[in-house]
Amino acid sequence: MAATREETIELLTTAYCMELETVMNYLANSTNLDGVRAEEIKKSLAADIVEEVGHAQFLAKRIKQLGGVAPGSKHVKLGNQIQPPADTTDVVGVIKAVIAAETAAVKHYKSIIQATDGEDYITQDLCIRLMADEEEHLVLFRGFLKEYEKN
Repeated sequence: MAATREETIELLTTAYCMELETVMNYLANSTNLDGVRAEEIKKSLAADIVEEVGHAQFLAKRIKQLGGVAPGSKHVKLGNQIQPPADTTDVVGVIKAVIAAETAAVKHYKSIIQATDGEDYITQDLCIRLMADEEEHLVLFRGFLKEYEKN
């Protein structure tokens, strides 16, 4: 059974909150990581911030189109992602946190795609496109992890 409009708005709002939390964590990690080995990860995270903000913007627009309201800071639900490590040289910990966040995003987008199947093709298409971006990030960071775990 397809999701109702209200359920779709709720699913999109969760995705919106996830994207904003990702932006905050990527910003923190791209700034706080230390060490020579951290430079490539910092650059990649900094570049991804713009894309993740774009995702949040697309989601906010769709929420509005469906009759909802994108939440402001007071109503954004955070705290579902692994937080930046206290050890600013823990590059592997950051990579694993990125993989966890991207995996959760892919899973959530899949749930929206399934919930809107056959009913809301616009939301479904949006989430397919966003999920493709998240899968691309997953491949990149899984590659980073392979390299770091090898050493």
